[in-house]
Amino acid sequence: MSSNVAQKLIASHLAGGELEPGSEVQLRIDQTLTQDATGTMVMLELEAMQLDRVRTEVSVQYVDHNLLQADERNAEDHRFLRSACGHFGLWYSKPGNGVSHPTHMQRFGRPGATLLGSDSHTCAAGSLGMLAIGAGGIEVAQAMAGSPFRLRMPEIWGIELTGELPPWVSAKDVILEMLRRYGVSGGVGRIIEYHGPGLASLTAMDRHVIANMGAELGATTTVFPADDAVRGFLRAEGREDDFAELLADHDATYDVSDAIDLTSLEPLVATPSSPGNVVPVREVAGTEIGQVVIGSSANPGLRDFAIAGAMVGGRQTGGALSFDVNPTSRSILEDLTRMGVTLELVRAGARIHQAGCLGCIGMGQAPAGGTNSLRTMPRNFPGRSGSADDAVYLCSPETAAASALTGVLVDPRDWAHEQAVAYPELDLPARHSVNTAMLEPPPEDPGELLKGPNIGTLPDFDGLPDRLEVPVALKVGDNVSTDEISPAGAAALPYRSNIAKLAEFTFRPVDPEYADRARELGDHAIVGGANYGQGSSREHAAITPRYLGLRLVLARSYARIHWQNLANFGVLACEFADDSEYDRIEAGDVVVLDGLHDALRTSDVLEARVGDRTIELRHRLSKHQVDMLLAGGVIPLLRAHG
Repeated sequence: MSSNVAQKLIASHLAGGELEPGSEVQLRIDQTLTQDATGTMVMLELEAMQLDRVRTEVSVQYVDHNLLQADERNAEDHRFLRSACGHFGLWYSKPGNGVSHPTHMQRFGRPGATLLGSDSHTCAAGSLGMLAIGAGGIEVAQAMAGSPFRLRMPEIWGIELTGELPPWVSAKDVILEMLRRYGVSGGVGRIIEYHGPGLASLTAMDRHVIANMGAELGATTTVFPADDAVRGFLRAEGREDDFAELLADHDATYDVSDAIDLTSLEPLVATPSSPGNVVPVREVAGTEIGQVVIGSSANPGLRDFAIAGAMVGGRQTGGALSFDVNPTSRSILEDLTRMGVTLELVRAGARIHQAGCLGCIGMGQAPAGGTNSLRTMPRNFPGRSGSADDAVYLCSPETAAASALTGVLVDPRDWAHEQAVAYPELDLPARHSVNTAMLEPPPEDPGELLKGPNIGTLPDFDGLPDRLEVPVALKVGDNVSTDEISPAGAAALPYRSNIAKLAEFTFRPVDPEYADRARELGDHAIVGGANYGQGSSREHAAITPRYLGLRLVLARSYARIHWQNLANFGVLACEFADDSEYDRIEAGDVVVLDGLHDALRTSDVLEARVGDRTIELRHRLSKHQVDMLLAGGVIPLLRAHG
């Protein structure tokens, strides 16, 4: 039977289940990726699991998120992570070496392999023909211990690409077009597979841009074939021996299909404050810009920086505008410098920062209040930049560079016409710089874990009781992100391994009083709208509410990773059988569920009482997830099984 690329990847790693959309499958994991904002919890989970050494082909811990060392906390966490890599047998990428996703693609990515990462943008590695999935940290920890990864088999969504991108339009505009069409939940329950003749004009790094922001569509992951473009990328990285061709069969089919004519695309921009608010740049042209930032895993390639350098070369950025450039890896910075691009950027007024995520996660580069920030980043959720009243726009490097020169949002085609500038022809090196000095391989002998005072332990959570009688502590709307549940940024992230302290920030952007109210209430419920928990994979967004007493979430629908994270830490996540019940339930209402243990084991329908009425709820938990929930989460279940 003919197969597409996604089906081939899943079938070759299937450890249990059937390739039937909606059924649970188990997948063998070859590689894992962790970064410092989520990796500290993963290492604490490995310690709680009493793991000796990881059992994957390769596992890598990157330090790319929390690079600011305003006090001792981040530095202590970096020291702890390095010691944990030695203790458990991981590679360690030092601070400043590079953003995890492009760096992993450069050094470790391998066509045909599976990759599980404690970062939602792990899906970027699908650009190499990998099955790369973002997940909660505890699931990554289990994969490191040799356990298969469980998920519900997604539909395969085939997107046929035809034509070629016109001048001043690039890969970022492709994924922005997908978001314009389908919004931030359009990919939920699906793997996106790109195919068709239009692939021939897209490099592996172009594909990385598109695959990376599949996370913003809510997709399980994105895959591309491993073809000549992937071979060329690995050759440039000195790793051609790692190439293995992986193509869809000529008569492969898809569960869902659509097409994009690349020739028809134009420069697009996501307006504040959602990646799904996409419009043509010309519709918002003239909007004053106070900051432009180029970098992040959403535009990480040498080409993305080089095109900006070619555009600003010999020119000066506008007025009071701050022009920030974040190289995505030390190797890319080295190539930019060899090419002379770094000097062109500096002369044009750019501030060159260290290789890392930085402003993408709100770790520095916060824009001034009341100003607009234009970024080549993947997310613009409210407050994610580090400024509470931010207004962040997402765009391509071409749009960013043109706007940096003018001080206002401008379509790069219009800027080029006014300046009589032809689209730059870039002379990129056939061989990339390879710098592995800041990548430490796992030592042969495990060392001791070095914990500073800010490194806590995993909280002990008890199992789900048979009866819940809980007040609704908070009601929120649609598309609430994990950035709003457990904020990122320079204030909160240094406490990511200190749950008691981090819990104080829970839901602060939505309701600053939630944490105090939750402590007073004890066990409680939260009501959410559609796509509850979109965005980052950070399991802190499940752990800190649970630490504050969260037992039950009632929502219209959930983002995949957060839904799983809730189960992983013993929180019951249900959906309204009748969507109108969302409008009827309010904060302060008391929800009562009786006989939960038997009901969860025997049915996917639960009955709850809210005041004087009975409402019907549904859950989508597998037997394994029910067992986790009743035990209090993954770790208690593992302990119970010895």
